[in-house]
Amino acid sequence: MPDRDQRPLIRAEAIAKTFGGDTVNAVFEDVWFTIERGEFVVLIGHSGCGKTTILNILAGLDAPSSGVVLVDEREIDGPSLDRAVIFQSHALLPWMSVAGNIGFAVRSRWPAWPRAKLREHAQRHIDLVGLTGSEKKKPAQLSGGMKQRVGIARALSIQPKMMLMDEPFSALDALTRGTLQDEVLRICQATNQTVFMITHDVDEAILLADRIVLMTNGPRAKIAEMVVNTLPRERTRHDIHKHPHYYRIRNHIIEFLVDRSKAFDQEIAARGYDAKHPPLVSPGLAEPVLAANQPIPIAALRAGGSDQISGRRQA
Repeated sequence: MPDRDQRPLIRAEAIAKTFGGDTVNAVFEDVWFTIERGEFVVLIGHSGCGKTTILNILAGLDAPSSGVVLVDEREIDGPSLDRAVIFQSHALLPWMSVAGNIGFAVRSRWPAWPRAKLREHAQRHIDLVGLTGSEKKKPAQLSGGMKQRVGIARALSIQPKMMLMDEPFSALDALTRGTLQDEVLRICQATNQTVFMITHDVDEAILLADRIVLMTNGPRAKIAEMVVNTLPRERTRHDIHKHPHYYRIRNHIIEFLVDRSKAFDQEIAARGYDAKHPPLVSPGLAEPVLAANQPIPIAALRAGGSDQISGRRQA
């Protein structure tokens, strides 16, 4: 049996979601995927394909109608401090300061810690997201971007196994959004944080993700394929467009969203479809031979080794 640290952190197996028992019009069905430790996975699809529902199932805020999701080989049966959620809105406690909001989360995680240790731990994460000097401010005194920084610091402060992000930057202006994307990328690289995120923004997905999961249109949505991001992991918003793989990846995703996502049933009728092993594609590289749920070489991705990735697939 493989070592625990070598097994996927998350395994979703044949999950489906229906409402009112109507299996014919399931939101999504027979969805399988894994998430490796330290991997940043982004889910993209049109509204109505069940993205937020899948995230809520991973968070333990909802349950699948069928199938199972495992974290470290244990079935999810409710919310847990091992899984932190960052919502579209900041979801801060308005009567508490920045330090109070983060300290509340830290105290929930480690109730036996002395007060000085709680403060020191909270301050370290306030500094991490660039809010030093704003510790005593209440949410009403903060900008939208600062509120989301508090949400990110609060999530990271409990040291979760998995961070779940539900379009956390969608309500922000373009400049603030870009700054926070850079911050999240920097923090996740520094902490090796495992992340599952949903977004409608293709460029955001390419900037942040190690792997991009493409969902077909609902109802009865399914995973069409998984796109490996072959850009160097040490990338920035300012230079990703210069890499030769960038437009190949971007065009592949956009072509899927515009055309293939709504005609996927006809596509699989012609070539077949295995829900347990949807295609794993690397736009711009040789055609892959790995099954989608076979472990991804995350270390190679983080090192920016597209040649290593390509070689793995051709082995």
